[in-house]
Amino acid sequence: MKIQLLDGIVIIAYLLIISFIGFIMKEKAKRSKNDYMLGGNSLPWWMLGISNASGMFDISGTLWMVSIMFIYGVKSIWLPWLWPVFNQVFMFAYLSIWLRRSNASTGAEWMLTRFGTGPDAMRSHKIIVAFALLSCLGFMAYGFIGLGKFIEIFIPFQAIQPYLPFTVPASFTAHFYGIIFTLFAVLYSIMGGMTSIVWADVVQYALMFLGSVSIAYIAINELGGQTLPVPDGWFDLSFGWNLGIDWSNIIPEVNTKIKEDNFDPFGVFFSLMATKGILASLAGPAPNYDMQKILSAKSPREAALMNMFVNIVLLPTRYLMIIGFTVLGLLYYKDLNIQTAAGALDFERILPSAILKFAPAGLMGLFLVELMAAFIGTFAGTLNAAQAYIVNDIYLKSIKPAASNQDISRMNYVSGIAMVAISIVLGIFAKDVNSILQWIVGALYGGYIAANVLKWHWWRFNGSGFFWGMFAGIASAMILPTVFSNTVPLYYFPLILLLSLIGCVAGSLLTPPTDINVLKSFYKTVRPWGFWQPVYAEVLKENPSFERNKDFGKDMFNVVIGTIAQTAITALPVFVVLLKPQHSIISALVLAMCVLILRKTWYQKLPTD
Repeated sequence: MKIQLLDGIVIIAYLLIISFIGFIMKEKAKRSKNDYMLGGNSLPWWMLGISNASGMFDISGTLWMVSIMFIYGVKSIWLPWLWPVFNQVFMFAYLSIWLRRSNASTGAEWMLTRFGTGPDAMRSHKIIVAFALLSCLGFMAYGFIGLGKFIEIFIPFQAIQPYLPFTVPASFTAHFYGIIFTLFAVLYSIMGGMTSIVWADVVQYALMFLGSVSIAYIAINELGGQTLPVPDGWFDLSFGWNLGIDWSNIIPEVNTKIKEDNFDPFGVFFSLMATKGILASLAGPAPNYDMQKILSAKSPREAALMNMFVNIVLLPTRYLMIIGFTVLGLLYYKDLNIQTAAGALDFERILPSAILKFAPAGLMGLFLVELMAAFIGTFAGTLNAAQAYIVNDIYLKSIKPAASNQDISRMNYVSGIAMVAISIVLGIFAKDVNSILQWIVGALYGGYIAANVLKWHWWRFNGSGFFWGMFAGIASAMILPTVFSNTVPLYYFPLILLLSLIGCVAGSLLTPPTDINVLKSFYKTVRPWGFWQPVYAEVLKENPSFERNKDFGKDMFNVVIGTIAQTAITALPVFVVLLKPQHSIISALVLAMCVLILRKTWYQKLPTD
């Protein structure tokens, strides 16, 4: 057994604490639908920010980020723009304010505030519900398998077999561990709803912070007096047309991995990545736990503050861990077991291998709890979002509109258990459905952007346009991977975007516009900028004193400054652990300047409502 008694005590204590939170919050969650799904819109913005950050601190992403930091060095800070990481800047700059003003309970319900309740609007409502549930199932199904495989490294099944009345085939050991630890996430999230999830995430983030600081401290001590065996350019944040990193004389196998990733020429890759990221950010958050946290905020102002706080609590903490494990992996690469059974190198094994080598008793338990918490927080938030869509957008809209609080509470439990059961079944048969389900999830996100950019900014865009834009984007993103089988999806993203855009425009112009009263209500409440002149003219007839949103320039300026600040707050802990004082000071100064600017151009201009 790879862990000691003290590590086991740490893990058990953590699991008991988060379970206890669920029991405490159970009665509050049963009061109403709003209390269960959105915490009664009573949770403070800083707690929601910590909770959202905790949900983004997932195992799979962290393993990947450690591996790319090892391979690409400081330049790897740019690669999470694929997600894109800077969407949080768009969110705090203005989009979270727009979203929270809708007073919706879910992203699908938001569709009704934008498109009304006609037949075309209901099609847009249904397709976003389908999008949300499929993506939630995908994340839940594969997330718990990832956790199981991680735990299996530290607790081999043969070590606990003597204490169990049954046996588990070796091929299903990861599934067994995944199910066991998933049940704890299910317990507190289903019982206590959003309030329970947020409180548990705060506890989990404290553990993540402690673990990240600990591994960074170990890395700094190990690095002192030694030189990292890395190629030229590894320490540079800047880049040219090509990456210019050559591992031939150090670890030749890394060059093979770089070739497989297809990131070169990096100038082209970065341009496409930034363009896609900007469009994805303009579209707003996908209908998952991120959106639910925004809708749970007390007010539009607090929604913006929450998204700003996510950057502060997530990025430095996460990158202290990433660079800490990277430094240890580089210094003691030959001592780490990162080979697969087939003998190939798997750089995503650096993190667990470094834990096994460097973590003393107790601290290993802390690291395991930290990464378990990352999974459990993400799983619980995703489950809560799925429940919200089932209860609010299916049960209350189509099955039982007059349901009592008791009916709603019961349905929350049933829907949560059903979603978990389905995700576990999908995970157990992952070998058979992996390619299909990953394909669907990837396709859904590929077809999401065009329709969700236009919904904010073009008055003539209607429910039919949303449906056909999503449909065209999803269909093309499912077909094109078979056409361009050896191509990075980012390179044929422009074609997906074009086809989706055609569906959006044609679907809108070939059908009647959304009812003008719905448009006026949306425009007056949310107050977006963009192409809304005909609606603005109609609003002026009723209220000549109404002022349209003229903040496009200010918002885009804040996005640029915010993205620079986000990059600086990411690079700062990396340079600190790498013992690069000059780079650290420059990063700190850039961050300080951006904060001063944003205080004047963003914070002081936030709405007071």
